[in-house]
Amino acid sequence: MRNPPDETLGATDNLPSSPPASGRGPRGGRSASAKNKGGNTGEREPTPSPSRMREGNEPVRKCILSGERDVRPHLVRLALAPDGQIHPDVRAKAPGRGAWIGVTRLELEAAIKKGKLKGALARAFKTGEFTIAPELPAMIESALERNALDRLGLESRSGTVLIGSDRIEQNARSGKLKALYHASDAAEDGNRKLDQAWRIGNDVEGSGLRGLALPASRTILALALGRENVVHIGLTDRAAAKRVSEALDRWLHFIGSEPSSVSCETASQGASASQNIGASGSTGQRPAVDMTEEFE
Repeated sequence: MRNPPDETLGATDNLPSSPPASGRGPRGGRSASAKNKGGNTGEREPTPSPSRMREGNEPVRKCILSGERDVRPHLVRLALAPDGQIHPDVRAKAPGRGAWIGVTRLELEAAIKKGKLKGALARAFKTGEFTIAPELPAMIESALERNALDRLGLESRSGTVLIGSDRIEQNARSGKLKALYHASDAAEDGNRKLDQAWRIGNDVEGSGLRGLALPASRTILALALGRENVVHIGLTDRAAAKRVSEALDRWLHFIGSEPSSVSCETASQGASASQNIGASGSTGQRPAVDMTEEFE
């Protein structure tokens, strides 16, 4: 990712409590350049705010702990509540002041212990009037897990999810499968069978293409999808695969469980990217994906 030059890019944000009325305020009406069209006033176009600079279709944000920049769907927003508490805002919808982190749970726990998170938040919020709960890392992990499972549930209800080994294998062999996931307690022989069918369907036999073993049992996945006995999950819709992979990527990155398996068909999908075959898996590298949901 090409980094913008501004060192303070996206460190904090301030989400409005309600969106501005259409056609009113600074975002509405004709722009100054449009009003002056046809006349040379000598005025320059206003410089965009660094927080509005984007990578592709996504705003770029800066992790307050590592200093690294990334698009918002790869980071976790921390919100300053009116009561002074710091809460995870993984869907980036809470109003008010927010700061972004892109570190793992272990790194965050170390930053809390050393006082680095408090200092970074004080600089980001320009105030020290807040409280960091000791259980904040656990709260973030729980919120990321819930967000990922909720995304799977939404895709299931929209009809983009396949379950059942036979159905998944049939779609995999026909080249229709875009993403493949296995429950943590799925049998290895069942995983290998579907992985092989997927490689055959993609004409990449002998490659490392295989489904991603999720850190969730079949019971948890069944509850999330509202189905019975969910051992394997397949996705045939490319957009759905991107949405699911984004949610899973943040969860897996935070808990430090980035397996080497490959979960999606192309480099633009999946929990992470495989450099060898251009398929998405987890190599500790962020995927080049664009979430279709806009938070602000």
